[in-house]
Amino acid sequence: MTLDNFLASVERRAFSMARLASRSDTEALDIVQDTMLKLVQKYRHKPSQEWPMLFQRILQNRILDWHRQNTRNRRLFWWSDTDNIDNEDSTNWIETAADPSDGNPAQLLARADDIQQIMAAIELLPIRQQQAFLLRAWEGFDVSDTAEIMRCTKGSVKTHFFRAQARLKTLLEASDEPC
Repeated sequence: MTLDNFLASVERRAFSMARLASRSDTEALDIVQDTMLKLVQKYRHKPSQEWPMLFQRILQNRILDWHRQNTRNRRLFWWSDTDNIDNEDSTNWIETAADPSDGNPAQLLARADDIQQIMAAIELLPIRQQQAFLLRAWEGFDVSDTAEIMRCTKGSVKTHFFRAQARLKTLLEASDEPC
């Protein structure tokens, strides 16, 4: 697999992860672009089987850096209310790219509601729980790989993942109840 093919295969999921964490399309795009650029600059010579872990580690570190910077900016510039506003009226090319796995439009519409509820619930999780959940459930990394990516212990990964699952279950059950 070439590096270009690898980056093309992970860009949508990486963008979704970054958007969940930042709640901004522009910020998410910047995070993913920075991640891809760093992978290419520093790790293109590594074997292709190492790229997924390296990419995820860079992405998760970049997301944490963004959160730290955003928190610091909010403390310094507390009067500014422009944190999560997208002023650009541009097309989001990652979201509009054709997905080769798209199937029946009726099925897609039925799943879209469920997916939006899940994504909204994931957005409500604390950042470390988001990371643990997305790396384990979405990306399919095992506990030790997730711990290495997140730079924490296996026990922390298990705790974050368990809490994320419990919180998501509570949130999704609450959204299923009739009003």
